[in-house]
Amino acid sequence: LHLVESGGGLVQSGGSLRLSCVASGENLDYYAISWFRQAPGKEREGVSCITNKIDGSTYYTDSVKGRFTITRDSAKNTVYLQMNSLKPEDTATYYCAATEALWTTMWSSGSTYESWGQGTQVTVSS
Repeated sequence: LHLVESGGGLVQSGGSLRLSCVASGENLDYYAISWFRQAPGKEREGVSCITNKIDGSTYYTDSVKGRFTITRDSAKNTVYLQMNSLKPEDTATYYCAATEALWTTMWSSGSTYESWGQGTQVTVSS
């Protein structure tokens, strides 16, 4: 499974971005996909997760609830992270990650995932 993120960029505070995680080699419907972020000098943080298509549950870290939305487009083998009302503290490199077997209580733990993308930079100016 090969994952490629895109959609990052520079945006003003209050603005929006949509990140994409495109997969090749496997059908993403069978995977739980999560977005992580890591800012310089900080630990990697689980941002959001969508379970496989059969279940379809979503999870968010508290700091993004109500602002970010994770969705899946099976036809495009892509998972999106719509980010609205962005804040400077959202600035980070964002990564998508995939696993076939997810313990939902562990969705925000990076060790849960077998496949990772290369990351896309999101910068929010104040």
